[in-house]
Parts: sequence; C-alpha cells; structure tokens
Amino acid sequence: MFAEENGLRGDPRLQAISEAIRVVPHFPKPGIMFQDITTLLLDHKAFKDTVDIFVDRYRDMDISVVAGVEARGFMFGPSIALAIGAKFVPLRKPRKLPGEVISESYVLEYGTDCLEMHVGAVQPGERALVIDDLVATGGTLSAAIRLLERVGAEVVECACVIGLPENKLHSVWGIHRGRTGYDRTMVPVSAGFLLLVMEPCKQA
Repeated sequence: MFAEENGLRGDPRLQAISEAIRVVPHFPKPGIMFQDITTLLLDHKAFKDTVDIFVDRYRDMDISVVAGVEARGFMFGPSIALAIGAKFVPLRKPRKLPGEVISESYVLEYGTDCLEMHVGAVQPGERALVIDDLVATGGTLSAAIRLLERVGAEVVECACVIGLPENKLHSVWGIHRGRTGYDRTMVPVSAGFLLLVMEPCKQA
C-alpha cells in the first residue's frame, strides 16, 4: 500500500520528505542512483514527520516487535519502537551479533547475503513490524519476514521510506495479503506494507 492509498493523499509531509532525500548519481558505482537518507536525517522536521507517519499507522496495531534491517533500518526503527511501546530487534549482517543467532539467507543479483537475529529476541506469537529505508527487489524484506516467521512471529507489515520505481513496485506492492509463497524479486505476500515515497527528486 502506497502512502497516497492509505489516507495520506495530498499530505504535504510526503513531498517534503521526498525533497529531503538526496539522490547521488553513479554511487557507489556507475549506473546506480543512490538514495541518500542522511539528508533526511539532517532535516529535523522531515525526519520527525517520517517517524510520525509510521507511528500514527502502527500505534494501535498491537505490535510488540519492531525489527530493523541493517543498517539504515536502524535509523528509523528505534524511534518508532519507542513511540508505539514495542521493543526494537536489529536484523544484522553475518557475524555482527555476539551469542547464539538464527540466520536467513537471500539471493542478490550477483550472489547471496544473510540476515541474523539473536535467538530468543522474538517470541512465538509476537506481532512484528519490519522497517527498512528502501525496497528495491524485496529480497532483503523477504529474508526478514522468513526469519521472524521461523521463530513463530506474525509479521504484520513491512514499512519503507523509499521505493524504486524502475523495479515496477506498483505490481510488487499490489499483491494482496492472504496468498502464499515467496519470490526473491517480490515482497512476501504474507505481510502487508507501507511505502512513503516512490521517487525522491533532490539530486546532488
């Protein structure tokens, strides 16, 4: 569900959020349009508005876990978790967490990667929200959902600030809750979603 389809159509905060995100061409390699959210973090009002939009949506959904995807999910997740009275659980890259972990691999364009979570951080039956800054193919979100579902959590939604329009996200996000299955190029259909902006427009 895009923000404009979620009662936010015409909300001036969305344009301000979009304009606060810097787009850096050809970083970290040629052909990549890097979505730099550090400029959003520098804008106190736009950053607060971003968090507030998520908090307004999730405060009454009985969510007990906010799971942030490394690394930029860590920038939004803790603030949202505090505001809605949930715990924050980091989903980290391999070998970053001490102690016993549970892992979930996912496919990249040229190889694989992995997310890890502490064993015992999430209990069976807990309701979880997954937070990241951006969704492209949906592979990372897929892994996050699988990881949480393996320990018995219910993933209520995934929430991202940015979506990349060149990946035809309208079809990705248009899948309805209730169907089954996963695809590495699509957000898992077992969870809902909220996406704030499709096309940040402030180039460096």
